[in-house]
Amino acid sequence: MAEGRVEVNGSVVTQLGARVDPETAVIRVDGKRLPVAASHVYLVAHKPRGVVSTMADEHGRPDLRQLLSGRPERLFHVGRLDTDTDGLIVLTNDGDFAHRLAHPSYELTKTYVAEVEGTVSAKVGRRLLAGVTLTDGPVAVDSFRVIGTHSGRSIVEVVIHEGRNHVVRRLLAEVGHPVLRLTRTAIGPIRLGTMKAGDVRPLTADELGELLDLVRL
Repeated sequence: MAEGRVEVNGSVVTQLGARVDPETAVIRVDGKRLPVAASHVYLVAHKPRGVVSTMADEHGRPDLRQLLSGRPERLFHVGRLDTDTDGLIVLTNDGDFAHRLAHPSYELTKTYVAEVEGTVSAKVGRRLLAGVTLTDGPVAVDSFRVIGTHSGRSIVEVVIHEGRNHVVRRLLAEVGHPVLRLTRTAIGPIRLGTMKAGDVRPLTADELGELLDLVRL
């Protein structure tokens, strides 16, 4: 603080012992957001394939509750993943945070890795970047790359901020490469990393701070 590295609500604070409201204060150290409120829970899970993106499935199928055994909080999920898609999903009891994280106006990017049929050419990537018209309107990806090709199949990475139902599957099918397997590997600054299917962990302070900035909370 004495070095002027701490900001509270946009102002540098150098007075040692200065008090702040941990529920509302925006604190930064060296420009990096430092979340301080502890009244909410922020988790990230690696949803396995075959698990429904709901907290209680009326048909008795495996749901997200199975990943949260022993947690006392009433949590809900942010956004959805298809039942046959695995990957990152955020769980929280902070309603305002969840609403903004899911709202398209904040354009939070999602990264997917897909195994698709066929050998994907550079022309396909250019077409996806330029925009493809689906039945519910045009869609363009933020970035696209081919990771590898083997035995008539390709592994591709798609970054997109659209939240329409099945949008990645529909896009890749539209350009001639139906999806065989799909995994969401990132949501904004959150990365799947070494998380295995079924793993759940808290968001790190850095991840939460960056997300709070991205959704302007």
